[in-house]
Amino acid sequence: MAESFDAVVIGAGPNGLVAANVLADAGWHVLVLEEQPVPGGAVRSDREVHPDYVSDVFSSFHPLAAASPAVTALELERWGLAWSHAPRVLAHPLADGRCAVLDRDRGRTARSLESFGAGDGDAYLRLVEVWDRLGPDLLQSLFAPFPPVRSGLALAAKMRAAGGLRLLRMLALPVRRLGEEEFTGQGGPLLLAGCALHADFFPEAAVSAGFGWLMAMLGQQFGWPVPVGGAGALTDALVRRLADKGGEVRCSARVRAVQVRDGRAAGVVTEDGQRIGALRAVLADVPAPTLYGDLVSWDELPPRLRDDIRRFQWDHATFKVDWALSGPIPWTAPEAVGAGTVHLAESLDHLTRFSSQLATGQIPDRPFALLGQMTTSDATRSPEGTESAWAYTHVPQKVRGDAGESGLSGRWDAGERETMADRLEGEVELLAPGFRDRIRARRILAPPDLQGLNASLVNGALNGGTAALHQQAVFRPTPGTGRPETPVTGLYLASASAHPGGGVHGACGANAARAALRSQSALTRHVLAPGLSGLQRALAAPKKLRGR
Repeated sequence: MAESFDAVVIGAGPNGLVAANVLADAGWHVLVLEEQPVPGGAVRSDREVHPDYVSDVFSSFHPLAAASPAVTALELERWGLAWSHAPRVLAHPLADGRCAVLDRDRGRTARSLESFGAGDGDAYLRLVEVWDRLGPDLLQSLFAPFPPVRSGLALAAKMRAAGGLRLLRMLALPVRRLGEEEFTGQGGPLLLAGCALHADFFPEAAVSAGFGWLMAMLGQQFGWPVPVGGAGALTDALVRRLADKGGEVRCSARVRAVQVRDGRAAGVVTEDGQRIGALRAVLADVPAPTLYGDLVSWDELPPRLRDDIRRFQWDHATFKVDWALSGPIPWTAPEAVGAGTVHLAESLDHLTRFSSQLATGQIPDRPFALLGQMTTSDATRSPEGTESAWAYTHVPQKVRGDAGESGLSGRWDAGERETMADRLEGEVELLAPGFRDRIRARRILAPPDLQGLNASLVNGALNGGTAALHQQAVFRPTPGTGRPETPVTGLYLASASAHPGGGVHGACGANAARAALRSQSALTRHVLAPGLSGLQRALAAPKKLRGR
Protein backbone atom coordinates (compact mmCIF):
# COMPACT_ATOMS: atom_id res chain seq x y z
CA MET A 1 0.00 0.00 0.00
CA ALA A 2 1.32 3.44 -0.94
CA GLU A 3 2.31 5.80 1.87
CA SER A 4 0.13 8.86 2.45
CA PHE A 5 0.75 12.15 4.20
CA ASP A 6 -1.38 15.23 4.70
CA ALA A 7 1.07 17.13 2.52
CA VAL A 8 4.09 16.33 0.38
CA VAL A 9 6.63 19.10 -0.13
CA ILE A 10 8.92 18.76 -3.15
CA GLY A 11 12.31 20.26 -2.38
CA ALA A 12 14.11 20.85 0.94
CA GLY A 13 15.34 24.35 0.19
CA PRO A 14 14.54 27.14 2.67
CA ASN A 15 11.12 27.74 1.12
CA GLY A 16 10.22 24.07 1.23
CA LEU A 17 11.40 23.68 4.81
CA VAL A 18 9.59 26.82 5.99
CA ALA A 19 6.42 25.60 4.29
CA ALA A 20 6.73 22.19 5.94
CA ASN A 21 7.21 23.78 9.36
CA VAL A 22 4.15 26.02 8.95
CA LEU A 23 2.04 22.99 8.02
CA ALA A 24 3.47 20.90 10.86
CA ASP A 25 2.62 23.67 13.32
CA ALA A 26 -1.00 23.28 12.19
CA GLY A 27 -0.89 19.57 13.01
CA TRP A 28 -0.37 18.25 9.47
CA HIS A 29 1.71 15.14 8.84
CA VAL A 30 4.30 16.39 6.34
CA LEU A 31 6.90 14.68 4.17
CA VAL A 32 9.64 16.66 2.39
CA LEU A 33 11.36 14.97 -0.55
CA GLU A 34 14.76 16.26 -1.64
CA GLU A 35 16.69 15.23 -4.75
CA GLN A 36 20.14 15.98 -3.31
CA PRO A 37 21.82 13.78 -0.68
CA VAL A 38 21.56 16.61 1.88
CA PRO A 39 18.79 19.15 2.59
CA GLY A 40 19.10 22.91 2.27
CA GLY A 41 18.85 23.76 -1.41
CA ALA A 42 20.94 26.92 -1.76
CA VAL A 43 21.56 27.15 2.01
CA ARG A 44 24.38 24.68 2.59
CA SER A 45 27.97 24.63 3.81
CA ASP A 46 30.83 22.15 3.69
CA ARG A 47 34.58 21.64 4.19
CA GLU A 48 35.43 20.59 0.65
CA VAL A 49 37.69 23.54 -0.14
CA HIS A 50 39.94 22.71 2.83
CA PRO A 51 39.18 20.45 5.81
CA ASP A 52 39.99 23.23 8.28
CA TYR A 53 37.69 25.78 6.59
CA VAL A 54 33.90 25.99 6.49
CA SER A 55 32.69 27.26 3.10
CA ASP A 56 29.16 28.31 2.21
CA VAL A 57 28.37 26.61 -1.07
CA PHE A 58 25.69 29.11 -2.18
CA SER A 59 24.13 31.83 0.00
CA SER A 60 26.06 33.26 2.93
CA PHE A 61 24.61 36.50 4.26
CA HIS A 62 20.95 36.50 5.26
CA PRO A 63 19.45 39.95 5.89
CA LEU A 64 16.13 38.82 4.41
CA ALA A 65 15.96 35.89 6.83
CA ALA A 66 16.65 38.21 9.75
CA ALA A 67 13.86 40.55 8.59
CA SER A 68 11.34 38.00 7.34
CA PRO A 69 8.22 37.38 9.46
CA ALA A 70 8.08 33.88 7.96
CA VAL A 71 11.49 32.94 9.39
CA THR A 72 11.43 34.89 12.64
CA ALA A 73 8.04 33.40 13.58
CA LEU A 74 9.64 29.94 13.66
CA GLU A 75 11.95 30.96 16.54
CA LEU A 76 14.81 28.90 15.12
CA GLU A 77 17.12 30.01 17.91
CA ARG A 78 15.30 27.42 20.04
CA TRP A 79 16.61 24.78 17.63
CA GLY A 80 20.22 25.90 17.73
CA LEU A 81 20.43 28.75 15.22
CA ALA A 82 22.71 31.63 16.23
CA TRP A 83 23.58 34.69 14.17
CA SER A 84 26.92 36.45 13.85
CA HIS A 85 27.85 39.84 12.41
CA ALA A 86 31.01 41.26 10.90
CA PRO A 87 32.22 44.56 12.42
CA ARG A 88 30.94 46.32 9.28
CA VAL A 89 28.12 45.27 6.97
CA LEU A 90 29.47 46.28 3.57
CA ALA A 91 32.47 48.03 2.07
CA HIS A 92 33.10 49.37 -1.41
CA PRO A 93 36.84 50.12 -1.65
CA LEU A 94 38.41 52.17 -4.45
CA ALA A 95 41.90 52.08 -5.92
CA ASP A 96 42.82 55.44 -4.35
CA GLY A 97 42.33 54.02 -0.85
CA ARG A 98 38.95 55.56 -0.17
CA CYS A 99 36.14 53.25 0.91
CA ALA A 100 32.39 53.65 1.23
CA VAL A 101 31.12 51.77 4.26
CA LEU A 102 27.68 50.58 5.36
CA ASP A 103 27.74 50.22 9.13
CA ARG A 104 24.90 49.20 11.45
CA ASP A 105 25.52 52.54 13.17
CA ARG A 106 23.84 55.00 10.79
CA GLY A 107 26.06 57.83 11.98
CA ARG A 108 29.19 55.93 10.91
CA THR A 109 27.65 55.19 7.52
CA ALA A 110 26.80 58.87 7.10
CA ARG A 111 30.31 59.96 8.04
CA SER A 112 31.79 57.51 5.54
CA LEU A 113 29.66 58.91 2.71
CA GLU A 114 30.27 62.51 3.81
CA SER A 115 33.96 61.92 3.08
CA PHE A 116 33.02 61.48 -0.60
CA GLY A 117 30.91 64.61 -0.95
CA ALA A 118 29.71 67.52 1.17
CA GLY A 119 26.15 66.90 2.34
CA ASP A 120 26.14 63.22 1.37
CA GLY A 121 25.94 62.09 5.00
CA ASP A 122 22.73 64.07 5.50
CA ALA A 123 21.40 62.79 2.16
CA TYR A 124 21.89 59.22 3.35
CA LEU A 125 20.24 59.93 6.69
CA ARG A 126 17.19 61.26 4.85
CA LEU A 127 16.93 57.90 3.09
CA VAL A 128 17.17 56.16 6.47
CA GLU A 129 14.39 58.38 7.85
CA VAL A 130 12.15 57.20 5.01
CA TRP A 131 12.92 53.62 6.06
CA ASP A 132 12.14 54.44 9.69
CA ARG A 133 8.63 55.49 8.59
CA LEU A 134 7.94 52.78 6.06
CA GLY A 135 10.16 49.80 6.92
CA PRO A 136 7.84 47.62 9.05
CA ASP A 137 4.82 48.00 6.76
CA LEU A 138 6.98 47.65 3.66
CA LEU A 139 8.39 44.35 4.89
CA GLN A 140 4.94 43.06 5.78
CA SER A 141 3.68 44.01 2.31
CA LEU A 142 6.72 42.57 0.55
CA PHE A 143 6.48 39.15 2.17
CA ALA A 144 2.68 38.81 2.32
CA PRO A 145 0.66 36.98 -0.34
CA PHE A 146 -0.28 39.21 -3.25
CA PRO A 147 -2.20 41.49 -3.05
CA PRO A 148 -1.10 42.57 0.47
CA VAL A 149 -4.44 44.09 1.47
CA ARG A 150 -4.03 44.97 5.15
CA SER A 151 -0.33 45.80 5.16
CA GLY A 152 -0.68 47.44 1.75
CA LEU A 153 -3.32 49.86 3.04
CA ALA A 154 -1.14 50.72 6.04
CA LEU A 155 1.85 51.22 3.77
CA ALA A 156 -0.13 53.42 1.39
CA ALA A 157 -1.24 55.65 4.25
CA LYS A 158 2.30 56.05 5.54
CA MET A 159 3.67 56.66 2.04
CA ARG A 160 1.14 59.44 1.56
CA ALA A 161 2.25 61.03 4.82
CA ALA A 162 5.92 60.60 3.87
CA GLY A 163 5.63 62.24 0.47
CA GLY A 164 3.18 60.21 -1.57
CA LEU A 165 3.87 60.28 -5.28
CA ARG A 166 7.28 61.88 -4.80
CA LEU A 167 8.36 58.99 -2.61
CA LEU A 168 6.89 56.47 -5.05
CA ARG A 169 8.84 58.18 -7.82
CA MET A 170 12.05 57.84 -5.81
CA LEU A 171 11.54 54.10 -5.39
CA ALA A 172 10.78 53.70 -9.10
CA LEU A 173 13.94 55.51 -10.22
CA PRO A 174 16.99 53.89 -11.75
CA VAL A 175 19.65 53.78 -9.05
CA ARG A 176 21.98 55.88 -11.19
CA ARG A 177 19.38 58.67 -11.28
CA LEU A 178 18.78 58.46 -7.53
CA GLY A 179 22.51 58.83 -7.00
CA GLU A 180 22.59 61.90 -9.22
CA GLU A 181 19.65 63.51 -7.43
CA GLU A 182 20.68 62.83 -3.83
CA PHE A 183 24.49 62.70 -3.66
CA THR A 184 27.43 64.84 -4.77
CA GLY A 185 30.15 62.18 -4.38
CA GLN A 186 30.40 58.61 -5.63
CA GLY A 187 30.27 56.75 -2.30
CA GLY A 188 26.50 56.78 -1.82
CA PRO A 189 25.65 55.87 -5.42
CA LEU A 190 28.18 53.02 -5.37
CA LEU A 191 26.75 51.52 -2.18
CA LEU A 192 23.18 51.62 -3.51
CA ALA A 193 24.04 50.45 -7.03
CA GLY A 194 26.12 47.55 -5.74
CA CYS A 195 23.17 46.49 -3.59
CA ALA A 196 20.86 46.68 -6.61
CA LEU A 197 23.16 44.32 -8.50
CA HIS A 198 22.59 41.62 -5.86
CA ALA A 199 19.57 40.99 -8.08
CA ASP A 200 19.66 41.45 -11.85
CA PHE A 201 18.92 45.19 -11.79
CA PHE A 202 21.13 47.34 -14.01
CA PRO A 203 22.02 50.84 -12.72
CA GLU A 204 19.72 52.25 -15.41
CA ALA A 205 16.80 49.89 -14.74
CA ALA A 206 13.51 51.16 -13.33
CA VAL A 207 13.05 50.41 -9.59
CA SER A 208 16.73 49.53 -9.18
CA ALA A 209 16.85 52.48 -6.77
CA GLY A 210 14.08 50.92 -4.69
CA PHE A 211 15.78 47.53 -4.52
CA GLY A 212 19.21 49.01 -3.79
CA TRP A 213 17.70 51.18 -1.04
CA LEU A 214 15.87 48.16 0.42
CA MET A 215 19.02 46.04 0.64
CA ALA A 216 21.00 48.91 2.17
CA MET A 217 18.28 49.62 4.71
CA LEU A 218 18.07 45.96 5.68
CA GLY A 219 21.78 46.14 6.36
CA GLN A 220 21.32 49.36 8.31
CA GLN A 221 18.60 47.92 10.57
CA PHE A 222 19.35 44.20 10.75
CA GLY A 223 22.88 43.93 9.43
CA TRP A 224 23.73 41.18 6.94
CA PRO A 225 24.13 38.34 9.46
CA VAL A 226 25.49 34.85 8.94
CA PRO A 227 24.60 31.63 10.80
CA VAL A 228 27.28 30.63 13.29
CA GLY A 229 29.07 27.57 11.93
CA GLY A 230 28.04 27.98 8.30
CA ALA A 231 24.94 28.58 6.21
CA GLY A 232 24.00 24.96 6.74
CA ALA A 233 23.26 25.78 10.38
CA LEU A 234 20.11 27.58 9.23
CA THR A 235 19.02 24.47 7.34
CA ASP A 236 19.88 22.24 10.30
CA ALA A 237 17.65 24.32 12.58
CA LEU A 238 14.75 24.10 10.13
CA VAL A 239 15.15 20.32 9.81
CA ARG A 240 15.42 19.80 13.59
CA ARG A 241 12.35 21.93 14.19
CA LEU A 242 10.36 20.01 11.60
CA ALA A 243 11.38 16.67 13.10
CA ASP A 244 10.28 17.85 16.55
CA LYS A 245 6.90 18.76 15.06
CA GLY A 246 6.49 15.30 13.54
CA GLY A 247 7.61 16.08 9.99
CA GLU A 248 10.09 14.10 7.92
CA VAL A 249 12.77 14.94 5.33
CA ARG A 250 13.97 12.28 2.89
CA CYS A 251 17.04 13.03 0.81
CA SER A 252 18.23 11.39 -2.42
CA ALA A 253 14.53 11.14 -3.26
CA ARG A 254 13.88 12.84 -6.57
CA VAL A 255 10.24 13.42 -7.51
CA ARG A 256 9.50 12.40 -11.08
CA ALA A 257 5.88 13.50 -11.33
CA VAL A 258 2.94 15.01 -9.49
CA GLN A 259 -0.11 12.76 -9.65
CA VAL A 260 -3.27 14.59 -10.70
CA ARG A 261 -6.74 13.05 -10.45
CA ASP A 262 -9.86 14.91 -11.58
CA GLY A 263 -7.98 18.20 -11.62
CA ARG A 264 -6.63 17.79 -8.06
CA ALA A 265 -3.12 16.98 -6.85
CA ALA A 266 -3.26 13.53 -5.28
CA GLY A 267 0.40 12.79 -4.56
CA VAL A 268 3.78 12.27 -6.20
CA VAL A 269 5.81 9.58 -7.91
CA THR A 270 9.51 9.34 -7.09
CA GLU A 271 12.32 8.48 -9.48
CA ASP A 272 12.34 4.87 -8.25
CA GLY A 273 8.61 4.50 -8.93
CA GLN A 274 7.34 4.90 -5.37
CA ARG A 275 3.88 6.48 -5.14
CA ILE A 276 3.27 8.73 -2.14
CA GLY A 277 -0.20 10.08 -1.50
CA ALA A 278 -0.97 13.66 -0.47
CA LEU A 279 -4.33 13.76 1.31
CA ARG A 280 -4.55 17.55 1.42
CA ALA A 281 -1.86 19.25 -0.68
CA VAL A 282 1.34 19.09 -2.70
CA LEU A 283 3.71 22.03 -2.35
CA ALA A 284 6.47 22.43 -4.96
CA ASP A 285 9.68 24.22 -4.00
CA VAL A 286 10.94 23.93 -7.58
CA PRO A 287 11.20 26.46 -10.43
CA ALA A 288 7.99 27.12 -12.32
CA PRO A 289 9.42 25.72 -15.60
CA THR A 290 10.19 22.48 -13.73
CA LEU A 291 6.72 22.22 -12.20
CA TYR A 292 4.75 23.00 -15.35
CA GLY A 293 5.26 20.54 -18.18
CA ASP A 294 7.80 18.43 -16.31
CA LEU A 295 6.39 17.37 -12.94
CA VAL A 296 2.85 18.12 -14.13
CA SER A 297 1.95 17.03 -17.64
CA TRP A 298 0.82 19.68 -20.10
CA ASP A 299 -2.30 17.55 -20.53
CA GLU A 300 -3.35 18.66 -17.03
CA LEU A 301 -2.64 22.34 -17.64
CA PRO A 302 -4.31 25.13 -19.65
CA PRO A 303 -2.85 25.49 -23.16
CA ARG A 304 -1.64 29.06 -22.90
CA LEU A 305 0.49 28.30 -19.85
CA ARG A 306 2.95 26.51 -22.13
CA ASP A 307 3.57 29.74 -24.04
CA ASP A 308 3.78 31.73 -20.80
CA ILE A 309 6.43 29.38 -19.42
CA ARG A 310 8.33 29.62 -22.70
CA ARG A 311 8.57 33.36 -21.99
CA PHE A 312 9.75 32.85 -18.40
CA GLN A 313 13.02 34.75 -17.94
CA TRP A 314 15.83 33.50 -15.75
CA ASP A 315 18.13 35.86 -13.89
CA HIS A 316 21.82 35.91 -14.80
CA ALA A 317 24.07 32.87 -14.52
CA THR A 318 26.63 32.86 -11.71
CA PHE A 319 30.33 32.05 -11.47
CA LYS A 320 31.75 31.56 -7.96
CA VAL A 321 35.14 30.89 -6.40
CA ASP A 322 35.71 29.78 -2.78
CA TRP A 323 39.07 30.30 -1.09
CA ALA A 324 40.89 29.03 1.95
CA LEU A 325 43.29 31.89 2.77
CA SER A 326 46.32 31.78 5.03
CA GLY A 327 45.54 35.26 6.35
CA PRO A 328 43.15 38.18 6.03
CA ILE A 329 42.77 39.81 2.63
CA PRO A 330 45.36 42.65 2.45
CA TRP A 331 43.06 45.47 1.38
CA THR A 332 44.69 48.81 0.66
CA ALA A 333 41.56 50.48 2.08
CA PRO A 334 41.64 49.77 5.85
CA GLU A 335 37.85 50.07 6.18
CA ALA A 336 37.38 46.99 4.00
CA VAL A 337 39.20 44.75 6.47
CA GLY A 338 36.28 44.44 8.88
CA ALA A 339 33.48 44.22 6.33
CA GLY A 340 31.51 41.02 5.89
CA THR A 341 30.71 41.81 2.26
CA VAL A 342 32.92 43.74 -0.15
CA HIS A 343 31.82 45.05 -3.56
CA LEU A 344 34.49 45.30 -6.23
CA ALA A 345 33.90 47.88 -8.99
CA GLU A 346 35.90 51.00 -9.70
CA SER A 347 32.93 53.26 -10.50
CA LEU A 348 29.26 53.43 -11.38
CA ASP A 349 30.28 53.45 -15.03
CA HIS A 350 32.11 50.17 -14.39
CA LEU A 351 28.82 48.69 -13.12
CA THR A 352 26.97 49.97 -16.19
CA ARG A 353 29.62 48.57 -18.52
CA PHE A 354 29.49 45.22 -16.74
CA SER A 355 25.69 45.18 -17.02
CA SER A 356 25.71 46.05 -20.70
CA GLN A 357 28.11 43.20 -21.39
CA LEU A 358 25.73 40.79 -19.67
CA ALA A 359 22.80 42.20 -21.66
CA THR A 360 24.60 41.57 -24.93
CA GLY A 361 25.72 38.05 -24.02
CA GLN A 362 29.38 38.89 -23.41
CA ILE A 363 31.35 37.41 -20.53
CA PRO A 364 32.58 40.54 -18.71
CA ASP A 365 36.23 41.36 -19.09
CA ARG A 366 36.26 43.10 -15.69
CA PRO A 367 33.59 41.37 -13.62
CA PHE A 368 31.79 43.16 -10.82
CA ALA A 369 32.41 40.91 -7.83
CA LEU A 370 30.61 40.37 -4.54
CA LEU A 371 33.10 39.04 -2.01
CA GLY A 372 32.37 37.49 1.37
CA GLN A 373 34.86 37.50 4.27
CA MET A 374 33.36 34.69 6.29
CA THR A 375 35.83 34.33 9.16
CA THR A 376 35.58 38.09 9.62
CA SER A 377 31.83 37.52 9.98
CA ASP A 378 31.99 34.33 12.07
CA ALA A 379 35.21 33.28 13.79
CA THR A 380 34.22 29.59 13.70
CA ARG A 381 34.72 29.36 9.95
CA SER A 382 38.53 28.84 9.91
CA PRO A 383 41.58 28.77 12.20
CA GLU A 384 42.55 31.98 13.96
CA GLY A 385 44.51 34.33 11.75
CA THR A 386 43.12 32.84 8.50
CA GLU A 387 40.13 33.67 6.33
CA SER A 388 37.45 31.61 4.62
CA ALA A 389 36.34 33.72 1.68
CA TRP A 390 34.46 33.59 -1.60
CA ALA A 391 33.52 35.84 -4.47
CA TYR A 392 30.98 35.52 -7.23
CA THR A 393 30.11 37.39 -10.35
CA HIS A 394 27.47 37.06 -13.04
CA VAL A 395 27.85 35.82 -16.58
CA PRO A 396 25.22 35.63 -19.35
CA GLN A 397 22.68 32.82 -19.42
CA LYS A 398 23.43 32.52 -23.15
CA VAL A 399 27.03 33.37 -23.95
CA ARG A 400 27.65 35.01 -27.32
CA GLY A 401 31.26 35.96 -26.78
CA ASP A 402 33.98 37.15 -24.44
CA ALA A 403 34.51 40.85 -23.77
CA GLY A 404 38.00 39.93 -22.62
CA GLU A 405 40.92 38.63 -24.64
CA SER A 406 40.74 34.96 -23.57
CA GLY A 407 38.10 33.83 -26.02
CA LEU A 408 35.83 32.30 -23.36
CA SER A 409 32.82 30.63 -24.95
CA GLY A 410 30.68 29.54 -21.99
CA ARG A 411 31.58 25.85 -22.39
CA TRP A 412 33.06 26.07 -18.90
CA ASP A 413 35.54 23.26 -19.44
CA ALA A 414 38.55 23.02 -17.12
CA GLY A 415 40.53 25.66 -19.00
CA GLU A 416 37.68 28.17 -19.12
CA ARG A 417 36.95 27.71 -15.42
CA GLU A 418 40.56 28.41 -14.49
CA THR A 419 40.71 31.44 -16.78
CA MET A 420 37.54 32.98 -15.37
CA ALA A 421 38.64 32.28 -11.79
CA ASP A 422 41.93 34.04 -12.53
CA ARG A 423 40.00 36.96 -14.00
CA LEU A 424 37.89 37.23 -10.84
CA GLU A 425 40.97 37.00 -8.62
CA GLY A 426 42.57 39.76 -10.66
CA GLU A 427 39.85 42.16 -9.55
CA VAL A 428 40.61 41.32 -5.91
CA GLU A 429 44.36 41.67 -6.46
CA LEU A 430 43.91 45.21 -7.82
CA LEU A 431 42.51 46.35 -4.47
CA ALA A 432 44.42 43.90 -2.25
CA PRO A 433 47.95 43.35 -3.64
CA GLY A 434 49.34 40.07 -2.34
CA PHE A 435 45.92 38.43 -2.13
CA ARG A 436 46.93 35.55 -4.39
CA ASP A 437 49.93 34.73 -2.21
CA ARG A 438 47.52 33.85 0.62
CA ILE A 439 45.49 31.27 -1.29
CA ARG A 440 45.92 27.80 0.22
CA ALA A 441 43.14 26.20 -1.80
CA ARG A 442 40.31 27.23 -4.04
CA ARG A 443 37.14 25.74 -5.46
CA ILE A 444 35.63 26.88 -8.74
CA LEU A 445 31.85 26.66 -9.26
CA ALA A 446 30.84 27.50 -12.82
CA PRO A 447 27.14 27.70 -13.81
CA PRO A 448 26.85 23.95 -14.61
CA ASP A 449 28.38 23.08 -11.23
CA LEU A 450 25.85 25.20 -9.35
CA GLN A 451 22.97 23.56 -11.22
CA GLY A 452 24.45 20.13 -10.59
CA LEU A 453 24.51 20.82 -6.85
CA ASN A 454 20.99 22.28 -6.88
CA ALA A 455 18.73 21.67 -9.88
CA SER A 456 16.68 24.77 -9.00
CA LEU A 457 19.68 27.00 -9.80
CA VAL A 458 19.22 26.63 -13.54
CA ASN A 459 22.57 27.50 -15.14
CA GLY A 460 23.48 29.24 -11.90
CA ALA A 461 20.41 31.52 -11.70
CA LEU A 462 20.21 32.31 -8.00
CA ASN A 463 16.87 34.10 -7.74
CA GLY A 464 14.37 31.74 -9.38
CA GLY A 465 13.81 34.11 -12.29
CA THR A 466 14.50 37.75 -13.05
CA ALA A 467 13.53 40.35 -10.45
CA ALA A 468 12.59 42.84 -13.18
CA LEU A 469 9.13 44.43 -13.07
CA HIS A 470 7.75 42.34 -15.91
CA GLN A 471 8.12 39.21 -13.77
CA GLN A 472 7.01 40.43 -10.36
CA ALA A 473 3.74 40.46 -8.40
CA VAL A 474 0.86 39.47 -10.74
CA PHE A 475 3.42 38.61 -13.43
CA ARG A 476 5.32 36.09 -11.31
CA PRO A 477 5.92 33.46 -12.54
CA THR A 478 3.49 34.16 -15.40
CA PRO A 479 0.64 36.66 -15.88
CA GLY A 480 -1.96 35.58 -13.34
CA THR A 481 -2.89 36.28 -9.76
CA GLY A 482 0.54 36.48 -8.17
CA ARG A 483 -0.50 33.84 -5.65
CA PRO A 484 0.82 30.34 -4.83
CA GLU A 485 -2.30 28.56 -6.12
CA THR A 486 -1.86 26.81 -9.47
CA PRO A 487 -4.28 25.62 -12.18
CA VAL A 488 -4.32 22.26 -10.35
CA THR A 489 -6.42 22.30 -7.16
CA GLY A 490 -4.37 21.34 -4.12
CA LEU A 491 -1.03 22.07 -5.85
CA TYR A 492 0.92 25.13 -4.69
CA LEU A 493 4.03 26.82 -6.07
CA ALA A 494 6.31 27.35 -3.07
CA SER A 495 9.60 28.33 -4.71
CA ALA A 496 11.41 31.57 -5.53
CA SER A 497 9.59 31.49 -8.88
CA ALA A 498 6.52 32.61 -6.91
CA HIS A 499 5.90 36.04 -5.36
CA PRO A 500 7.86 37.67 -3.69
CA GLY A 501 10.80 36.00 -5.46
CA GLY A 502 14.41 35.21 -4.68
CA GLY A 503 16.28 35.44 -1.41
CA VAL A 504 16.45 33.41 1.79
CA HIS A 505 13.27 34.70 3.42
CA GLY A 506 10.96 31.68 3.31
CA ALA A 507 7.98 33.83 2.32
CA CYS A 508 7.24 31.88 -0.87
CA GLY A 509 7.00 28.67 1.15
CA ALA A 510 5.05 30.25 4.02
CA ASN A 511 2.56 31.81 1.62
CA ALA A 512 2.01 28.47 -0.11
CA ALA A 513 1.56 26.69 3.22
CA ARG A 514 -0.98 29.22 4.44
CA ALA A 515 -2.88 28.94 1.17
CA ALA A 516 -3.00 25.17 1.67
CA LEU A 517 -4.24 25.59 5.24
CA ARG A 518 -6.94 28.05 4.18
CA SER A 519 -8.12 25.59 1.55
CA GLN A 520 -9.26 23.13 4.20
CA SER A 521 -12.32 25.04 5.36
CA ALA A 522 -15.53 23.75 3.79
CA LEU A 523 -16.15 27.03 1.96
CA THR A 524 -12.60 27.23 0.64
CA ARG A 525 -12.24 23.54 -0.20
CA HIS A 526 -15.42 23.33 -2.26
CA VAL A 527 -15.73 26.89 -3.59
CA LEU A 528 -12.75 29.22 -3.19
CA ALA A 529 -9.88 26.80 -3.88
CA PRO A 530 -11.43 25.38 -7.08
CA GLY A 531 -12.33 28.95 -7.97
CA LEU A 532 -8.75 30.17 -7.64
CA SER A 533 -7.48 27.22 -9.65
CA GLY A 534 -10.18 27.92 -12.21
CA LEU A 535 -9.10 31.56 -12.38
CA GLN A 536 -5.51 30.46 -12.99
CA ARG A 537 -6.72 28.16 -15.75
CA ALA A 538 -8.82 30.92 -17.29
CA LEU A 539 -5.95 33.40 -17.24
CA ALA A 540 -3.76 30.85 -19.01
CA ALA A 541 -6.42 29.75 -21.50
CA PRO A 542 -6.14 30.61 -25.19
CA LYS A 543 -7.82 33.87 -26.17
CA LYS A 544 -10.48 32.12 -28.25
CA LEU A 545 -11.55 30.17 -25.16
CA ARG A 546 -11.99 33.42 -23.25
CA GLY A 547 -14.31 34.94 -25.82
CA ARG A 548 -11.79 37.26 -27.46
